Amino acid sequence: MEHVAIDLGSKESQICVRAADGTILTEQKVGTRSLGKYLAKRPPSRVVLEACAEAFAVAEAARAAGHEPVVVPATLAPSLGVGDRGIKTDRRDSRNLSETSCRMARLPSVHVPTAESRRRKSMAGTREALIQVRTKLINTVRGWARTQGLGVIRSGSPATFSHRVNEHVAAQGQERPEFVKRVLVSIDELSVQIKAADEELEALANSDQTCRLLMTAPGIGPTASVRFVAAVDEVGRFPDAHKLESYLGLTPGENSSSTRKRRTGVTKAGAVMLRWALVQSAWVARRYYKTDPIVLWSLEIEKRRGRVVAVMALARKLAGVLFAMWRDAKPYECKHMTRALAPAA
Repeated sequence: MEHVAIDLGSKESQICVRAADGTILTEQKVGTRSLGKYLAKRPPSRVVLEACAEAFAVAEAARAAGHEPVVVPATLAPSLGVGDRGIKTDRRDSRNLSETSCRMARLPSVHVPTAESRRRKSMAGTREALIQVRTKLINTVRGWARTQGLGVIRSGSPATFSHRVNEHVAAQGQERPEFVKRVLVSIDELSVQIKAADEELEALANSDQTCRLLMTAPGIGPTASVRFVAAVDEVGRFPDAHKLESYLGLTPGENSSSTRKRRTGVTKAGAVMLRWALVQSAWVARRYYKTDPIVLWSLEIEKRRGRVVAVMALARKLAGVLFAMWRDAKPYECKHMTRALAPAA
């Protein structure tokens, strides 16, 4: 089997092809957008890529062409010779990757998400980007009001922020300058777009069988369900709930050496926005599902460890529950959680 190493670039990519014995067969540059056509013409090979923005689309094209795609984690790439001794060129990197592929029968690879998984991540990500921009603009206007001695604008929904600003400024007998008006117009437009994004995300969640199943759990809404399905992608790639919780960075870390034993906070590895969504879901569950066994379990932890630790524990538990629901294709049931959380005899 041949080994095709590709050092990806935004426009052009460097390719190094080696035979099974390590002999270099060919080296060339190919347009990144033409890699799918290039790979379709080659015999079945191992295609090695370093994880980056373009890697997953190329890996999917390689798999469709009958190749074995391997996406090397970016953190591991330096140990495989990428940028070795402070000298980094596309040609050297592709050579080092192909040489390593020839020497190692099993090369570490990250999960290659499906096109649908990537689409869902992008859909959720663009919605969150809109919200972040709107929040920044709202904070900008609030800061302007305070610097002008207008006091604090009353709280409320972001969609009504412009109306509240107009009322507040008028009550102070002041005029809004043009530069503030422009920001308020942008906030209103962003609110319209965010509402459309919310409706799109909700429609996707309601049309997907797995998302509908996950939304039966307390605190889990369209955003968390879509994020969870997109990040996990294939539930069968995790042997148990603990592996998934660790993958999402929701398990405690450890910093031990010799006789010193020290546990740290959660590792915060993996999907940042999914972890954030699960934490928000935990807060929602604590507020609106106060009698649910999983929430009562969290409240007991709060008595011993505090609220922050209890919420993080609930987020971790929710991740495990969602995994089990998806794996078993069963909706959430309180009676099952009562048995699961009961102390051992």
